[in-house]
Amino acid sequence: MRWKEQLLTLTPYKPGKSIDSVKKEFNLEKIVKLASNENPFGCSQKALAAIHENGQSLAIYPDGYATNLREAVANHYQVKPEELIFGNGSDNLIQIISRALLDPSSNTVMAEPTFSQYRHNAVIEGAKIIEVPLKNGNHDLDGMLAAIDENTNIVWLCSPNNPTGTYIPEQELIAFLEKVPQETLVVLDEAYYEYVVAEDYYESISLTRRFDNLIVLRTFSKIYGLASLRIGYGIANSKIIKALEPAREPFNVSTFGQLAAAAAINDQEFVQQCKQTNRQGLEQYYQFFEANKLSYFPSQGNFLLVDFKVDGDQVFQYLLQKGYIVRSGKALGFPTSVRITVGSNEENEGLLGAISQFLAEQ
Repeated sequence: MRWKEQLLTLTPYKPGKSIDSVKKEFNLEKIVKLASNENPFGCSQKALAAIHENGQSLAIYPDGYATNLREAVANHYQVKPEELIFGNGSDNLIQIISRALLDPSSNTVMAEPTFSQYRHNAVIEGAKIIEVPLKNGNHDLDGMLAAIDENTNIVWLCSPNNPTGTYIPEQELIAFLEKVPQETLVVLDEAYYEYVVAEDYYESISLTRRFDNLIVLRTFSKIYGLASLRIGYGIANSKIIKALEPAREPFNVSTFGQLAAAAAINDQEFVQQCKQTNRQGLEQYYQFFEANKLSYFPSQGNFLLVDFKVDGDQVFQYLLQKGYIVRSGKALGFPTSVRITVGSNEENEGLLGAISQFLAEQ
């Protein structure tokens, strides 16, 4: 087989451990998963009702245009239907954008560390990858601008950034966008947008009107609690969307996903409740970390990156044996840290108790 050479050394994405596998491995009755930044409160009851009330045949393909979902999202954000593109999660949209714009003659600029799929897809397309190290957990926008050249087809911005939870302030983002060449697409990944409370956070959709080379990515996997249904979407001017559509595979958004997401976006009361509870959870962790002199990045997402000053895998393994799944920072570019998803009050307290035991034993 004449495989692409880059695939022969590319490591597939490794998801976190499943609850069932950990139960079997350690003979535990209860496992709390706080590793994948999922919503501990599930999803809107309206989304569940939309699925249960669906009478469509499983033998029929999904609506390839996602008409009802497109209308619901367009109405919510007051954008035109043709300014939206939908994907099987925002991961799929990252793949579509990479497929459309990257090749061996081009390069792509991104922060480091940031969400791994930007790099992953660039490798598959054979593009040159230019990674600009974070500064104190934040995007080095000046460094990224300096890295852009005549062959740069995509710049990736993750705000809030995964895995640090940091964000790009409005004035810094605008100053950056004003200097990026028109022929370079800027992808602003806002998977955790709904969790943000920072006063100087930008209004990205209005920026897509001002900058013709900007696309905003969002998802129903995080605060909306629909991760298993895989629904992501992009917002940009219609020219960008029209250019991307041929790279999107047909029927890439499931019928159940479309139904649930259309109902979920109309339940903003649920979203606000989750946002508020998440901030309370973050404060639980902040107070504990401060009391125990653990360094961390203040987060605008539903997760925290905390530095234990020891091998992150060691912390991960210890907590795993206690029934808590977190994410080792070793695979995220922070080898002595772990990333923790904010859970319910009870889950947070339980995990902090396990961390207390770990610290006492060090």
